Amino acid sequence: MATKPGVLTDWPWTPLGSFKYIVIAPWAVHSTYRFVTDDPEKRDLGYFLVFPFLLFRILHNQVWISLSRYYTSSGKRRIVDKGIDFNQVDRETNWDDQILFNGVLFYIGINLLPEAKQLPWWRTDGVLMAALIHTGPVEFLYYWLHKALHHHFLYSRYHSHHHSSIVTEPITSVIHPFAEHIAYFILFAIPLLTTLLTKTASIISFAGYIIYIDFMNNMGHCNFELIPKRLFHLFPPLKFLCYTPSYHSLHHTQFRTNYSLFMPLYDYIYGTMDESTDTLYEKTLERGDDIVDVVHLTHLTTPESIYHLRIGLASFASYPFAYRWFMRLLWPFTSLSMIFTLFYARLFVAERNSFNKLNLQSWVIPRYNLQYLLKWRKEAINNMIEKAILEADKKGVKVLSLGLMNQGEELNRNGEVYIHNHPDMKVRLVDGSRLAAAVVINSVPKATTSVVMTGNLTKVAYTIASALCQRGVQVSTLRLDEYEKIRSCVPQECRDHLVYLTSEALSSNKGFWVKVWLVGEGTTREEQEKATKGTLFIPFSQFPLKQLRRDCIYHTTPALIVPKSLVNVHSCENWLPRKAMSATRVAGILHALEGWEMHECGTSLLLSDLDQVWEACLSHGFQPLLLPHH
Repeated sequence: MATKPGVLTDWPWTPLGSFKYIVIAPWAVHSTYRFVTDDPEKRDLGYFLVFPFLLFRILHNQVWISLSRYYTSSGKRRIVDKGIDFNQVDRETNWDDQILFNGVLFYIGINLLPEAKQLPWWRTDGVLMAALIHTGPVEFLYYWLHKALHHHFLYSRYHSHHHSSIVTEPITSVIHPFAEHIAYFILFAIPLLTTLLTKTASIISFAGYIIYIDFMNNMGHCNFELIPKRLFHLFPPLKFLCYTPSYHSLHHTQFRTNYSLFMPLYDYIYGTMDESTDTLYEKTLERGDDIVDVVHLTHLTTPESIYHLRIGLASFASYPFAYRWFMRLLWPFTSLSMIFTLFYARLFVAERNSFNKLNLQSWVIPRYNLQYLLKWRKEAINNMIEKAILEADKKGVKVLSLGLMNQGEELNRNGEVYIHNHPDMKVRLVDGSRLAAAVVINSVPKATTSVVMTGNLTKVAYTIASALCQRGVQVSTLRLDEYEKIRSCVPQECRDHLVYLTSEALSSNKGFWVKVWLVGEGTTREEQEKATKGTLFIPFSQFPLKQLRRDCIYHTTPALIVPKSLVNVHSCENWLPRKAMSATRVAGILHALEGWEMHECGTSLLLSDLDQVWEACLSHGFQPLLLPHH
């Protein structure tokens, strides 16, 4: 929002929220109906193609968003290092409003202007005319309009909204108040209307000009340099005719320079070219990948999780993952992505952060939960994890945390296999068990004297049960095999605090007054049904429990709220709430901050260090999730 919002700041359909797309529906239906029912000779192809063209523009913009976030994650050719936050993501969520606006005006124009009907596919004179008019009047008028928008009166009421984003993303290019978009449409309509009035317009000239504007807008705000230097060497005048991402990035960091639209010509003419433009361009081109201190190795979960990655749908990734209705419409893309991952085995960088002079990255193995459960895929997945570890070691990474299913007893003995295979590697492996256990223990209400533990037992579960028994908390199990396994891990002097609830106890409901349940994967519906009203379910696994009881409280999986000084936090980690980070991921950061030299993975329990890791966590500003989620 601008600092002093002016008239026509909000879009007309803002009150409709996510139902705003209905404004285009009648036009889309009418154009399709006309195309199907009219005689072939009377069909207006241009009118029919408006809606598919709008969809293409949305897809085009999304491709740019994903490319920008992918390239800026690794650091190579990144222009501005500062991060973005949830406020910017929320502010830029309505980036498709201008596409809806253009669509409505196109439909109205075709219906009102006789010259806009029955356009041919191609006319060379119209294409040349549109290009010349853009190069002359449009670029000239935009330069002075842009300078006017930087006058304090208009800037405070309108243009400051766009400049709220210092670090730009492709969609930043279209984040303006409604009044500004009216002015831009009038400006960009000059070539289109001229070709219509001279009867030289064509479908290609219209579509091509709009695609050109979208492409250049996205490129100028993508925050990574992609224009090769050799183009300017081969054709030196190009520097006056085509800007670069670094050129426009300076406008967002310096504000009073580089006003031109896509052609820097008028900045050269009027002396507003930033003196550091060429230097920044060359420096950015030479920039390599970031030096990384901590890597979090994760993987895809469900087929739909591809959209929840930071490089996926920006606004969707900024909220905890949940299945949405529109995902059904995306199944063709989802299926293609699943097929692609079957043949593409290369991990990729999905996210970057920085904290206390540490550079952090999240690497994603393109495999899903289901693939991790297939025994015949075990060796291939282990090889991929091992390759990622060796790559991190080669790059000088200090700590690598194994997230989600990348560590497990059956898969790789919680990472111990890799340490055994490569005893000389310098990167330290962390499975996060200590911190996960500490988070769960500190999530249990202070006055609690008894808990129920059930689900598939893990190293974290054994650590929690043993620690609670040593602290005098009674741990009850619902399954005999669980009881026997936990008993072998609990010190003998504390085993009196471990209780197996027999079938007699179950039938009499004895023991189910316990209000705190520690649950893992494999907790059944029947077991949840046995809990009393108001029970607090706290997961000790990395995957959340399916919420079947509305009268109970469900805590998140082991996670912490990150400090404000952790930079570039603008997407949610799987199902966790905003500004929360999984215990495994935080454990890797703590390991590097504290300078701990040992590996923190394998099958052994580290009970004596739970308080140490918890105190270290709090001392660096990480905070527990105090309020469970219903």
